[in-house]
Amino acid sequence: MAYNSKLVKFLGGILLLATFSCVGPLKDKRELKLAHGLPVDHPVHHAMEFMAKRTAELSEGKLIIDIYPAEQLGSEQQCVELLQIGSLAITKVSAAVMESFTDDYKVFGLPYIFKSKEHAFKIMDGEIGQDLLLSTEDKWIRGLTYYDAGSRSFYTKSKPITHPDDLAGLKIRVMRSITAVEMTKALGGSPTPISWGELYTALQSGVVDGAENNPPSLYTSRHYEVCKFYSLDEHTTIPDVLVFSQIIWDKLSEQEKEWIQQAADESAVLQRKLWAESEIESLEEVQKAGVQINYPDKAPFIEKVQPLLESYKDKPVIYSYIKRIQAVE
Repeated sequence: MAYNSKLVKFLGGILLLATFSCVGPLKDKRELKLAHGLPVDHPVHHAMEFMAKRTAELSEGKLIIDIYPAEQLGSEQQCVELLQIGSLAITKVSAAVMESFTDDYKVFGLPYIFKSKEHAFKIMDGEIGQDLLLSTEDKWIRGLTYYDAGSRSFYTKSKPITHPDDLAGLKIRVMRSITAVEMTKALGGSPTPISWGELYTALQSGVVDGAENNPPSLYTSRHYEVCKFYSLDEHTTIPDVLVFSQIIWDKLSEQEKEWIQQAADESAVLQRKLWAESEIESLEEVQKAGVQINYPDKAPFIEKVQPLLESYKDKPVIYSYIKRIQAVE
């Protein structure tokens, strides 16, 4: 979403008063608002709680992060827009949603761009990941770190997806992401963007025949009550991104920035551990509920999407990221 830079600065200056709610000559602490759309039992929320605690510890109570979960302050997209005008300090956003703010993030949504989970972490923790975190500073969004959101796979109502051909004629719910739409088309399915909150009903009523997501999302959404086939093709590994308002960041002292970055980095380590535990638990629970777990051969899926990756040759920045990622062992 584009904003007039002068307007953003003007609105941001006004709203800083609301965001820095305890700053003044009689106060020696700064309070920052963190909002997100996840429930309080989610691994990412637990990681954010840890980050808030560590920030308070590192700053000896001088810097406080107040957390507003479960869309209390708006949807994921709305929270990012609040960051851009400085009325919110921190939020969590899917890298897929970040596509609407910069094309660079599309690389995370490309199918089979990562060779393994370890390869994905190496990219996120290295130079490429850092470049992407800072690629939205001119949009008033600063990336802090990545949270693991697992790998996305297909779950369906009528039959398992063991080969790309099985997707023919099926309407598959995807995120409102260009790369998600392109990926599903490339594999032979019919992509249908639907909001997450409307998906359970859409599956029940037959508006869509299936969806794609990670194991914890299948479990916590209770979509397994409708979809009894889960095929772990793991076509995309799209991280969550913890982002900070650049307007507010520029107002912080160097010491405050160091406290926040350290706490964020430490929270990412914890979140990966919590996520791994959640994936195991989720797969066990959906199997108990009667879901058939399938482990298809990934080779036909990988072959099917190669033309999609090569189609980015005419987009030099994204294609450069593709080649850099592929070059990392």
